[in-house]
Amino acid sequence: MAVYGYNRVSTKEQHLDRGVINIEKFCKENGYELKKIYQDKQSGRDFNRERYIVMKEDVLRPGDILIIPELDRIGRNKQEIMDEFLYYKVNDIRIMILNLPHTLMNFKAMAGSDEIAKGFLDIINNLLLDVFSWLAESELTTKKKRQKEGIEAMKKRGEWHIYGRPRKVSIEKFAEEYKRVEKGEIKDTHLARELGLSNNTYFKYKRELKKGSS
Repeated sequence: MAVYGYNRVSTKEQHLDRGVINIEKFCKENGYELKKIYQDKQSGRDFNRERYIVMKEDVLRPGDILIIPELDRIGRNKQEIMDEFLYYKVNDIRIMILNLPHTLMNFKAMAGSDEIAKGFLDIINNLLLDVFSWLAESELTTKKKRQKEGIEAMKKRGEWHIYGRPRKVSIEKFAEEYKRVEKGEIKDTHLARELGLSNNTYFKYKRELKKGSS
C-alpha cells in the first residue's frame, strides 16, 4: 500500500500551500507514510490536468490511498467526480477527503479484519457514488429547468431570436412580403419558396405574425 496526495488550485495566483500542509499534517497524525503529493494549477472544470493524469494512470495501483484536502480540489463537475470515484472503486484505490470525515475512518481498526474493513469501505464508496449520482442528476434537472424558464422569458419579451437559432428571414421582412399573400397576389407555397423557408417554418412565421397583430 502506498499513500499519495493530490491538490489543485484554479489559478497561478492561488497558493497550493494550505492543501499540502493539511495533507502532510493528516498523514503525520495518523501514521501514514506519504510518498508524494501531485499538484496542478488549473481549473477544476474537467480532469484533463497533466499531473492528475500522470498520478491516476501511471502511479496509483490497487490497494493505494489517495488523499485530497477538499472535495472541490479534485473537481467541480459532479458527474465527472462520480465517474472518477467509480474508477478508483473498481481499481481498489481508496479516496480519503479531509473535509469529509466519514471517508477517513480506520475501518480495519474498527472491524478487526481486512475482509470486514473492505466491506465497510465498500459501503462508504457506494454511498459516495449514490450521493454524487443524485447531485449530478439534480444539477442537470435544475439546469434544464432554468434554461427552459429563460427561453420562455425571452420569448415573452420578444428576444428569443437574438439568442436562438438565427432567423432565415426577419419577422419584419416576412410581414412585408406576406402582404402580397393577403392581397391575393401570391400563394403561401410560392412565398415560402421565394423566402427559402420550409412549409413548417413558413407557417410558424405566419402564426407568429397573426399572434402579434391580434
